[in-house]
Amino acid sequence: MTIVIRAVLIAAVLALSLPGCATTQQAVPHDRWEHFNRGSQRFNDAIDRAVLRPVATGYRRYVPRVIRTGVGNFIGNLKFPTTIVNDLLQLKLLDTGADIGRFVLNSTLGIGGLLDPATHVGIRRNDEDFGQTLGRWGVPAGPYIVLPLLGPSTLRDTPALAVDWQTDLRTQLDIGTTARVALGVQAVVVRRESLLSADETLDRAFDRYAFIRNAWLQRREYLVRDGDVPEEAPLEVEPEGP
Repeated sequence: MTIVIRAVLIAAVLALSLPGCATTQQAVPHDRWEHFNRGSQRFNDAIDRAVLRPVATGYRRYVPRVIRTGVGNFIGNLKFPTTIVNDLLQLKLLDTGADIGRFVLNSTLGIGGLLDPATHVGIRRNDEDFGQTLGRWGVPAGPYIVLPLLGPSTLRDTPALAVDWQTDLRTQLDIGTTARVALGVQAVVVRRESLLSADETLDRAFDRYAFIRNAWLQRREYLVRDGDVPEEAPLEVEPEGP
């Protein structure tokens, strides 16, 4: 799995370096590789329509909610050390302590994360990654990139993924290749199922690509700034259809 992901990233970087990937008239300054990105998104959308959306729809329809919730909690708990490490790197000491407490409580009383007692006792869940940490350190996001299979990213956030994988227990636990792949597939299904509610809105968008790009970039800016964003949108947003 790791080899495949690395190959995808290398292929994406090589493709982005080709002169033909840049557009001569850019609607948004952050999207200088729009030609490549639109092709990459078409590829991702084809995979989604053929495989991911049907599987996620079946998962929601046939698996009871209580089981889906437990599986989602378990997978989220495995990746939570990434948040803790990046809390610390950003010197958010109170958040670090709270998130360590959350991870320990859910890993023990929560039966490995299947349950979420930390939320029930009022411990707020934070969401940090190394891309956000780089942003807090002043590293600019750089151009928008749509990675094959992995989806939206930026020039800053793409290499940061490799750092996050080193703190994600889903990739670090010694559970064997088969179990690790199965866990990774389940994580993808859980993630896609959580996004099913957005499908109708995306399908109605006048320009699906621009809609996703603008929403994703604004969301990342919000996360990097911890919600402290300027009143004026930091990105030039293209108008969408009705």
